[in-house]
Amino acid sequence: MTNLRSAQSLIDRLKRFELTTLVFFGILTGGALLFAMLAGEVVEGDTHALDEAILLALRRSGDLGETIGPYWLTHAVQDITSLGGVTVLSLMTLLTTAYLVISRRIRIAIFTACSILGGWLVSTALKVIIARPRPDIVPHLVDVRDLSFPSGHAMLSAVTYLTLGALLARTQTTRATRLFMIAAALFLTLIIGLSRIFLGVHYPTDVLGGWCAGATWAVGCALVARSFVSAKPEPQRVHPKMDDSPANG
Repeated sequence: MTNLRSAQSLIDRLKRFELTTLVFFGILTGGALLFAMLAGEVVEGDTHALDEAILLALRRSGDLGETIGPYWLTHAVQDITSLGGVTVLSLMTLLTTAYLVISRRIRIAIFTACSILGGWLVSTALKVIIARPRPDIVPHLVDVRDLSFPSGHAMLSAVTYLTLGALLARTQTTRATRLFMIAAALFLTLIIGLSRIFLGVHYPTDVLGGWCAGATWAVGCALVARSFVSAKPEPQRVHPKMDDSPANG
C-alpha cells in the first residue's frame, strides 16, 4: 500500500512538472515572437502615431511639462522609476546572491548572478541594434541619455525581479510564499515600466518591448534552472576530529 502511494505521488509530481514546463515554453515562445513583431513595427515606424498620442494624453494640454493627476503623483512616479535603475537593481542582485551563498545554495547563487548579468548585456545590445531615439514630443521628467527601444528600465526590472522571484520561489517550501514572490516580481516590473511612459522618457512600445524581452529572458533562465540547477542547500562539510586520546600501549 505504501509503495502504491509513493508511485502515485511520483506520477502526480511528474504531471505537474510537465505542465509547468509546457507553460514556460509557451511564455518563452510567445514572448520572443511578440518582441520580434513589435521590433519590426517600431523599425518601420508603424507605431509612432499611437505612441505619441498616448504620451500626449498623459500631459496637460495647456502645458506639456505638467502631467495629469494630482501634484504629488509625479514625485511618486519618480520614486517608483528609481526601483528599476541600475543602482537599485545591482544592490538587489548582490543582496540576493549573498543570501543564497550564506544559505549554502551556491549553484543557484552563481546561476542567478550570471542570468541577470547576461540579461543586462542583451538589453544593451538590443538598444544598439535597433537604435530608436528617445521621444521628444513631451519634456522628460527625469534625466536620460541612452537609446529608447527596448526600455532599459522595463527590461532590466523584468530580468532582475522576475529572475530573482522565480529562482527564490524555488527555495520556498510553501505554495503561498512561492506565489507571493512571483506576484511581487510581476507587480514591480509592471509599475516600473508604466512609470517610464508617465515620465515621458519612453514610448509605450519601448516599455512593451522591454517587458517581452525581459520576461522571455527570465522565463528561459527559470526553465534552465528548473532542469539543471539545484535549489537545495549544499551539505556542510564535516571535518574529521583528531583523536586526542593517548595511544594504546
